[in-house]
Amino acid sequence: MKTHVKVPFILFKAVLVIFVFLFFPLIEAWSQGNYAIQANIIYRFTKYVNWPYEKNAGDFVIGIVGDTPLYDELTHFTANKAVSGRAIAVKKFSASAPNFNCQILFISDEESGSIKRIATSTSGMPTLLVSESEGVARQGSCINFVIVDDHLKLEINKTAIEKRTLDIATELLNLGTIVK
Repeated sequence: MKTHVKVPFILFKAVLVIFVFLFFPLIEAWSQGNYAIQANIIYRFTKYVNWPYEKNAGDFVIGIVGDTPLYDELTHFTANKAVSGRAIAVKKFSASAPNFNCQILFISDEESGSIKRIATSTSGMPTLLVSESEGVARQGSCINFVIVDDHLKLEINKTAIEKRTLDIATELLNLGTIVK
């Protein structure tokens, strides 16, 4: 004869609340850590991508589209750093901006629906488009961050990079998965 033990609903709610309070900060910390890693990687792209010489005047601008913690991480990470002797400036852009005057443009997950418009408006410009949403590399992003088995991976659209007159080092190509 089986006996069933009923867990009072109040106990279930208490366990659920404890679970949320204990693990939500860990999830949030992992997410923040992920943006710190992305900031580091985006900065490293400057060492493996060559921009046309005539565009090497003024600050090296990394643009951000969307409200994302990456803006603060990049601003902090790139403070006092330079690219080929040029100071790095991190700027926010609206997804509907008429132009994106920057060398690297990060499109946040929340703005990934704008990728085709942004890719079209920056077509032919030496702007490396970087994103973080599943499948966006196939829609025009040059490099896309994806999470695979809890690891940050890169999808690289070599064709999109070449159309922007950017040269990408083989070492960087070898670190990612090439998509078309």
